[in-house]
Amino acid sequence: MFLAERHERILAALSSGGQSVVQLAGALGVSESTIRRDLDVLAKGGQLERLYGGAMLTQGSRANITDSGGVEDPFLSETRADYELRQRMAVEAARLVNDGDVVVLDIGSSTPLVARELRGRAVTIITSNLAVLDEVRGDDAVELVLLGGVLRRNQQSLVGPLAEQVLGQLSADVMFLSCTGVRGGRVLDNMAVEAPIKHAMIAASHRIVLLASELKFPGSGALRLCSLDEVDVLITTPGTPEEEISKRREGGGKVIVA
Repeated sequence: MFLAERHERILAALSSGGQSVVQLAGALGVSESTIRRDLDVLAKGGQLERLYGGAMLTQGSRANITDSGGVEDPFLSETRADYELRQRMAVEAARLVNDGDVVVLDIGSSTPLVARELRGRAVTIITSNLAVLDEVRGDDAVELVLLGGVLRRNQQSLVGPLAEQVLGQLSADVMFLSCTGVRGGRVLDNMAVEAPIKHAMIAASHRIVLLASELKFPGSGALRLCSLDEVDVLITTPGTPEEEISKRREGGGKVIVA
């Protein structure tokens, strides 16, 4: 686990209240001495307050972890430059879903559009994406499983160990995965606090479908979500470099150009 990712996960875990070193070490799967060093670093940066045997967030860092960054445009806004690309991918994604399937829709701007295409279908959707909730909340045909966690308002998502623990008990037929970049055969993301949930979603799913438009080649990000070899289907758009599509198909992978 990257140092930055571990620090994000510590802050996410503390966002619901103080925790002990033992609790944090168990949740992150690292040693207590590693957690103590991390807490000291974060405390020096003013992001948390050290307590006897543990830590708690300062008031300012609580706002940062639940609502970090500036407020984004709505995920479904048709004014976004990539809206048409994401819409075309969503249509192709919905065609891969069978009635009765259990579907995981991850955090991102493409998956709510997939949810929109699944309205009226007899499927189960598992998500921590609140924009997905908005799409299907009034649809009696769709069974929705909303994962718990810490609210990130500007990203319209729930994150943290609670969501990860719930995913460990679930099994899905297919996951629709979004990312911020695809480089060197790796699927990448730039949000450390979201990466652990995406990893848990991948582990809980039988098939992985990657939604990556031409803008994601190479895109950005340093956090590895999975390799392209672990992806069962890549849905992309016509502007993706032909060598990327050919390489994928030559390796036996399925590619759908929306």
